[in-house]
Amino acid sequence: MRKTLIAAVFLFLASTPAALAAMTVALGAPWDGVTVPQGQQCKFNRSGKGATPPMTVTGLPAGTAQVVVAFNDRDYPPLSKQGGHGTIGFTVSGPTASLPPVPGHTKKMPAGAAVVARAKSSGKYASPGYLPPCSGGTGHRYFAVVSAVDAAGKTLEQVTVELGKY
Repeated sequence: MRKTLIAAVFLFLASTPAALAAMTVALGAPWDGVTVPQGQQCKFNRSGKGATPPMTVTGLPAGTAQVVVAFNDRDYPPLSKQGGHGTIGFTVSGPTASLPPVPGHTKKMPAGAAVVARAKSSGKYASPGYLPPCSGGTGHRYFAVVSAVDAAGKTLEQVTVELGKY
């Protein structure tokens, strides 16, 4: 009887929303996580009018006040970590958030979004906010670190999502 009760309690706890919730990120079209879509490059490339990919974040931990997204280039060390291509914050509430695309090469953001840190690029590639994929060559892989942050600035959970190769 005791083993049955312990097993029942374990199954109940394991099936609660808190136990099942894990933060996940889905990219919106035309982003597929494999290839950076045409036109989503920086303005220095032929058709570049890039913006961040739209994202749907589910399983946000209780207490999340902001989703912070740090964009990076996996293959160019100076821009490969800590938001090398810029960091954007989105005010959110609830367990799910839809993050709209925000334009590159500007610090003007849509309502509910703000530049947390400008891109670490310099010279003609400097950007006051997000720097879209801007490979000097080809074959660079881009990714984002998506963080659920509470009102005090503490990171509650973090997920890395591949944005694609350019």
